[in-house]
Amino acid sequence: MIIQPRVRGFICLTTHPDGTAQNVKNQIDYVQSKGAIENGPKKVLVIGASTGFGLSSRITAAFGSGAATIGVFFEKPAAAGKPGTAGWYNSAAFEKEATAAGLYAKSINGDAFSDEVKKQTIELIKQDLGQVDLVVYSLASPRRTHPKTGVAHGSVLKPIGQPFTDKTVDFHSGVVSDITINPIENDEDIENTVAVMGGEDWQFWIEDLKAAGVLAEGVKTVAYSYIGPELTYPIYRNGTIGRAKDNLEATVPALNELLADLNGVSYVSVNKALVTQSSSAIPVVPLYISLLYKVMKEKGIHEGTVEQMQRLFATQLYSGHAPALDEKGRIRVDDWEMRADVQEEVAALWQQISTENLEEISDIKGYREEFFGLFGFQVDGIDYEADTNEVVGVPSIQA
Repeated sequence: MIIQPRVRGFICLTTHPDGTAQNVKNQIDYVQSKGAIENGPKKVLVIGASTGFGLSSRITAAFGSGAATIGVFFEKPAAAGKPGTAGWYNSAAFEKEATAAGLYAKSINGDAFSDEVKKQTIELIKQDLGQVDLVVYSLASPRRTHPKTGVAHGSVLKPIGQPFTDKTVDFHSGVVSDITINPIENDEDIENTVAVMGGEDWQFWIEDLKAAGVLAEGVKTVAYSYIGPELTYPIYRNGTIGRAKDNLEATVPALNELLADLNGVSYVSVNKALVTQSSSAIPVVPLYISLLYKVMKEKGIHEGTVEQMQRLFATQLYSGHAPALDEKGRIRVDDWEMRADVQEEVAALWQQISTENLEEISDIKGYREEFFGLFGFQVDGIDYEADTNEVVGVPSIQA
């Protein structure tokens, strides 16, 4: 079929298999161009492996240090006349490239919050790898059914305490406007968001993996967080999502204690603001990212997900020395974003930005390109007028 983008708000309803495959290939090429990561991981589990930082972590582990990888994700498979999700096609392309390179790669498609998928993953590790030496936790989901209580929790994106008003942009139309977001009405919103996006499930995974004996001596585990600039604090770091990130980061001491007898260690890495399906849904953030990209590209320090993950692995997790941690014990690969000169220039542009000058003083064009690129569109080298095969399977998953 011929597949064109069909958009509703911050969601693209269609996905192009050839474009997503090229995106994966481009990430692989970048990792290989940086050379081998000495003493990198060799057997890796990535929970949330199909898009964003999780996908780039899997690519970095496989093509940066020759690791065997198992990826867990929850994606919609492709069917005749119905394209699969971007994560499905990403995973299909990754497995194809990994297998061609002689690398072990298998995937599990299901609810990573569930005990069933945890058990399935453990059995696959036992059967094929024995143990893993790195566990990446990179889940991004708006909902979670708690595996112990059966309660369904939904995350919310709200300020805490008082309404928040600031600028935002419709990145499709280019209209800059003010938006007001009302705060939570009760603590239940915080509790639900923490239940979905906090550290409890990460801890459940590590507990189950350890109990099953599938964590190697010296195992490392890492989860991903974000802080951002003060202008986004009310809606992000000081809002409901921020409470969940606080909870995620506070899980590290418990995991370190759990892993102590294996000489294992856990980390949270604070990463850079990037265009993702999740960030596109957060008011204010797309406008901030379009200004940030403008400044960082002009300074020659812009990074995408794969550049971030390659730098994290090569210079922090597997550098041969202990990672550099901030005062709260976190790895900071958002360090270039948060540089004083970068933030000062973004803040100055924020005061000036309007619908009339958006195209001139921001990188809204780059934002749009990256947004559509998430779904395999506007990718160089792809003929979008040509017929393509939408029925692409992930080789290790029996559909």
